Amino acid sequence: MRTSRVRKKPVVAITLAVLAVALAVGLYWFEPWKLFVDETVRDELPEAVPTAPADASANASPAALRTLATGTFISHEHATEGKVRIVELPDGSRILRLEGLSTSNGPALRVWLTDAPVKEGAAGWHVFDDGAYVSLGKLKGNKGDQNYALPAGVDLAKYSSVSIWCDRFDVSFGAAELSKAAA
Repeated sequence: MRTSRVRKKPVVAITLAVLAVALAVGLYWFEPWKLFVDETVRDELPEAVPTAPADASANASPAALRTLATGTFISHEHATEGKVRIVELPDGSRILRLEGLSTSNGPALRVWLTDAPVKEGAAGWHVFDDGAYVSLGKLKGNKGDQNYALPAGVDLAKYSSVSIWCDRFDVSFGAAELSKAAA
């Protein structure tokens, strides 16, 4: 009887070690605590800067911000809502602005400017990495207003949508179709 107890101890120890490793890997991979933690960001829209008038006696007028494109998020893998705008600043640089964003938090979330069409439901979950995309960086927070600088050479005519992309699981949390803003 003693020998069967001795043989069971290594099996139990190995099983517990394998379970502990599997739990650690699962926690690292899925980051389940993020489902319970919201990260709210409140980036301000850059202000227009006054331009110096040609005539020193005239008042300075602010150079206007110009909205180039807009869109509204739809949900994919996770409930997502909010608006997106591409804004040209007076110096010619451009930003992608998320306004009123609300989505789930998750591991390895990115903001992507893509050439993929926005499709409703599960059909739209995996299309954004099939074509061209520009990663604008990590999602700053899953709630709030956020600004992301667009690289100088990005040709906006090539990109038609924005996705909150989960790099870890290759799935869109939500996306917005971009429409050119009225001039």
